[in-house]
Amino acid sequence: MNRPEAAPRRTGGALAVGAGILLSRVFGLVRQRIISHFLGVGDASDVLSAALRIPNVLQNLLGEGVLSASFVPVYARLRAEGRDADAGRLARAVFAALAIVSSGVVLLGMLGAPWLVRLIAAGFSAEKQAQAVELVRILFPSMGLLALAAWCLGVLNAHRRYLLSYAAPVLWNVAIIAAVLWGGSMDDQARTAWLVAVGAVVGSVLQFAVQVPAVLRVLTPNGTGPVRAELQTVKANFAPVVLGRGVVQVSGWVDQLIASLVVDGAAAVLFFAQNIAMLPVSVFGMSVSVTELTDMAEQRAEDVAAAIRERLDTALRSVAYFVVPSSAALILLGDVIAGALLQSGSFGRADTIWVWAVLAGASVGLLAGTMGRVYNSAWYALHDTRTPVRIAVIRIVVAGALGSFGALVLPGLAGFDARWGVAALTASAGIGAWVEFALLRSALNARVGATGVPVRTVVELWRTALIGGAAAFGVKMLLADLHPVALGAVVLPLFGAIYFALTLRAGVPEARTVVDRVRARFGSGSR
Repeated sequence: MNRPEAAPRRTGGALAVGAGILLSRVFGLVRQRIISHFLGVGDASDVLSAALRIPNVLQNLLGEGVLSASFVPVYARLRAEGRDADAGRLARAVFAALAIVSSGVVLLGMLGAPWLVRLIAAGFSAEKQAQAVELVRILFPSMGLLALAAWCLGVLNAHRRYLLSYAAPVLWNVAIIAAVLWGGSMDDQARTAWLVAVGAVVGSVLQFAVQVPAVLRVLTPNGTGPVRAELQTVKANFAPVVLGRGVVQVSGWVDQLIASLVVDGAAAVLFFAQNIAMLPVSVFGMSVSVTELTDMAEQRAEDVAAAIRERLDTALRSVAYFVVPSSAALILLGDVIAGALLQSGSFGRADTIWVWAVLAGASVGLLAGTMGRVYNSAWYALHDTRTPVRIAVIRIVVAGALGSFGALVLPGLAGFDARWGVAALTASAGIGAWVEFALLRSALNARVGATGVPVRTVVELWRTALIGGAAAFGVKMLLADLHPVALGAVVLPLFGAIYFALTLRAGVPEARTVVDRVRARFGSGSR
């Protein structure tokens, strides 16, 4: 008997996810530039970064990642079996439970804001902590709404309607941008930070509301069959995934806490750098992992392992093709990126250099963290949510221990300025990401067979990326007097063009795929 074939790959879904994420991230970078223009790197910026981090935990614990792992595979399987009405019943039951849980967490978060701020920002002065408490209480309800928006995203993902949900955060960013431009002031930075929080609340309402009509169109009326078993499966998956996401959030909290103990402004710089470094992770890693999870989850139980083997290597190669040059850019051109995105008003050249150092540290684990998302999707498709949790705990221990030493102890031992310890903090997180990736891959390979990107492929990608980066670095030095935005507009496209040309000449399949898609898009046929 012939082995069942995996479902064909649907590259359009990944493109839609990537396009939606890219659009929202572009607006996010515009939002960040406007905020940095008014706040720079100082007390108000520190306070805002801590305040945004705390309620963001709710969104991550109850939002997209958790629902993608616990709800989407079960919902997608029901639809693949032709039980659309039952799938609708399951979706409504999950929404009701999510609304109740998120409402309770929001209430507890608002009441416990002083304790949460002391936990995450122990290095702040009493005045800065009081300001953070006020912002946290404003922000918590918005994050509850974003958790419900993530439910909409999960439903639409299962129906392969990706673009709207991943572009919806544009409205969240636009609301904040509008609020700051309307009443922001460099002379009253505390009020500007307050306006950011208010804009976030308005934006979360818009982000949820814009998806509701599309969800109502795809959900079928309630069926008559029982879905208790499926709901129990979701609940059984939910707890370990929340725990796993909680472990990841603990990592973010630890980083924020350590940064608050370094020097004033360190928390803000960490926040700025992480937002920039997350762009390739979100655009390339999430776009691949989201669509692969849906496709793999729809396979029959006996076919899932084969589908994972056949899909995972291609997905990982695609991720590596785009993330390796992103890492090289953070190392060699991080000042160009930070300058183009942030350097304005209260945010000066010295702040740009500081962010560059932190970005270089973040580049250490960029590839591992992005590929790790794809491996997590494979585990979720196998309905195994516990293995990623156990491995995530190991990652947090490694990153936390190394980060504490690198940020708080190493600068004194080595005799350099304490603020550079933030770069050691992000580099430590990268080492933790590599540990997690290696363990995820090893455990999955033992279950489904060998997977992964060949070392020679990664070496070739790094070789071409470093050549392109070196050429762009030289141009950067020649044009150093240009305005940061103009410099970025010249140097970054040049780097991308050189990397693409070199990989195309070297016969890298992903480069040829890009050419074929462009030709098909504009009616020129394909190879």
